[in-house]
Amino acid sequence: MRNINDFMPKIEGLRWAAITNIAPTVANLKQIDRIMPKDGKWHELFETPKEMIIDGVSVRTRTADSMT
Repeated sequence: MRNINDFMPKIEGLRWAAITNIAPTVANLKQIDRIMPKDGKWHELFETPKEMIIDGVSVRTRTADSMT
């Protein structure tokens, strides 16, 4: 399997980019911006109601209510 960065376009000034399974909302983009490294690479992001899978690593999504 090829790395996504081998075939996606190189964009000057790119902080990070993601290929997602659903269209992100502004709130999701702000959350993802806190998570993603500012490395100028593309990332694969698969989102379900309970978790986000970023480059094959599962990150559970939680609300403030679920943490109390």
